[in-house]
Amino acid sequence: MIDGVKMKPSRLVKEGDVIQVRKPPVTYSFRILKAIQNRVGAKLVPEILENVTTPDQYELLEMNRIAGFVGRARGTGRPTKKERRDLDEFTMPAFFGDFDFDFDDEDDDDESDDFIDEENY
Repeated sequence: MIDGVKMKPSRLVKEGDVIQVRKPPVTYSFRILKAIQNRVGAKLVPEILENVTTPDQYELLEMNRIAGFVGRARGTGRPTKKERRDLDEFTMPAFFGDFDFDFDDEDDDDESDDFIDEENY
């Protein structure tokens, strides 16, 4: 906005114009000190623009920053990365280690004896 009126980005500015840039929740205000034709480096910006943002806007920004982060009680809300990993570890089935599952049936042992020729063994 220029002097409180919404403008298109292609609008030319002149010396003395006050540009307002809205970045919620703050509206920054800058006064044009010198009109330029080309882009310039960041070191030259203070020669071109003057920050005239009111202190109440900065207070609003500080209040929003403080209110934005609210410490949560442990165990409430979305789990942290560490808490999620702990949950995954807890819910994953444990490796049974040396425990041997014997899936062979006793009938299979009898059938295997048929194939062994004990006389030629």
